[in-house]
Amino acid sequence: MADPHPPPSLAQALAATAARYPERGILLFDTRGRRESWRTYPEILAAARSTAARWRGLGLAPGDCLLIARPTDWSFIDCWLGAVTAGALPVAVAPGAGMGAARAQSARVEALVERLDARFALTSEAFRDLAGANAAHRTAEIARTFEEVTAATPARLDAVPSAPEATAFLQLTSGSTGHQRAVEISNRAALHNALAFDEAIREPLGAAPGDRPRWTVSWLPLNHDLGLVGGLIQSLVVGRNLCLLPSHAFLLRPELWLEQIAARGSVVSYSPNFALNTCVERLAETPGGELDLSSLRALICGAEMIRADTIAAFEDRLTPMGLRPAAVRPGYGLAEATVAVTVDGKGQGVRTRRLPGGFDRALGIDEVVCTGRPVRDTEVRIAGPDGRAKEDDGIGEVEVRGPGLFSGYFRDPEATRESFTADGWLRTGDLAFLHGGELYLTGRRKDLLIIRGQNFMPEEFEWIAESVGGGGGTLRAGAFSVARDRAGEQAVLVVEVAEREESERALLAAEIRDRVGRTLSLTLGDLVLVRRGRIPKTTSGKVRRGALRRMYLEGELGEDRPPG
Repeated sequence: MADPHPPPSLAQALAATAARYPERGILLFDTRGRRESWRTYPEILAAARSTAARWRGLGLAPGDCLLIARPTDWSFIDCWLGAVTAGALPVAVAPGAGMGAARAQSARVEALVERLDARFALTSEAFRDLAGANAAHRTAEIARTFEEVTAATPARLDAVPSAPEATAFLQLTSGSTGHQRAVEISNRAALHNALAFDEAIREPLGAAPGDRPRWTVSWLPLNHDLGLVGGLIQSLVVGRNLCLLPSHAFLLRPELWLEQIAARGSVVSYSPNFALNTCVERLAETPGGELDLSSLRALICGAEMIRADTIAAFEDRLTPMGLRPAAVRPGYGLAEATVAVTVDGKGQGVRTRRLPGGFDRALGIDEVVCTGRPVRDTEVRIAGPDGRAKEDDGIGEVEVRGPGLFSGYFRDPEATRESFTADGWLRTGDLAFLHGGELYLTGRRKDLLIIRGQNFMPEEFEWIAESVGGGGGTLRAGAFSVARDRAGEQAVLVVEVAEREESERALLAAEIRDRVGRTLSLTLGDLVLVRRGRIPKTTSGKVRRGALRRMYLEGELGEDRPPG
């Protein structure tokens, strides 16, 4: 049952949880998953207020934007909650790992600093030094390390606006360059969606207090909406203990996630599709031994296209370890809806339906997974190209309406207007059909690549490829994703090149792969070098990525594959 009198703001929700559950809190592991530290919610509240006063002393005012480019650690939590407490607008940015990723992050942060007119950026000292090497880099002027923040003289923390409709924080949409938009999430939207999401999770678990999950275990990064809202904010709002594993720790040792689930009583957790397959592969190499996963009450799977065969393999491998039937439950959401739109709340196991149009070559499937019904007070409809709602089993664009929707794109009223229909429905750009009131996703936003749970715009790959060889080696590029196996989707890059010897083509291909890896921290699934004019384009010269994907899948580019 919904709380009839929820707190009006996130800051007040944290204070209420600290007062109601003083013994509960957050268990945080370091980036290698070895050392852990524990703080109660009263301690977290005190740290947030202290950090808020110190940021205020540095000059951060209500309404100012604070970029947080940190991994999952106490500096992130203290400063994110501190910004909310101070009435500022925190926005989490993916942290870089390694020098190549750090350089890419430097450009990413600088673009966001300019776009959002950020007042400060919380970074590492190494990142600030890297930004400082560029005299034109404004980020170097506004960057602060956590040590500098904690050493600052605190200022008096006056009362800040806490109205439900006030913007509480910003979260970034897909992509990892200046193309990202910042989504404004109000206090009301954040609190409503976190609570409605929690209710949907608990619905099939039983109403008794003992049936409620007591822990959330999450390794998802806090710059991701599912990690931030599903992990941190939801735990703070409902007063659940939270075990946080940095995503780097999961990637180093995926079984750590399962070990922490086994170590906690009555757990809810979250995972993208690829991570389930990662666990299956790792357990094939290193069996789980005495792990008891019966404590996992709900594992919400989302953040990318969900494959039934991936979930089946995960369940087959982990059922002998005590994984409950129907513990894995798919869901669907997006940043513009705070996080959750639908969740499978029946607790009957993963259900699928065949695609009304038959086999989808791009997805590599002929059936799709049910992602459940809308969370409380949220409506979903499927619209055709003419804008009219479709009947059951009719594929079209997912449109959403409800109190969990964003207030708008930060400083981009035109994009905000374009995102809504005349009658107030959010156009998601995702494709799906409804059957019996439940949502079945069939595709996703046009052109967006979702690789291992991370969102990329195709332009990111294309610009990298087109920059190789100083503009004389490559001519034009097109990027898209395809399904390969249970692990999910992989990025494919097709590049037009001038006539070259085979040895030169091999070097060019190697340089493109290397530059993509260093810049985006991603390995290409495939790279195809083609001759001039092979990439289909519109009359205005734009790459027709859908047509290019079809050519690739039909083998029409096979004759132009690069050597090696």
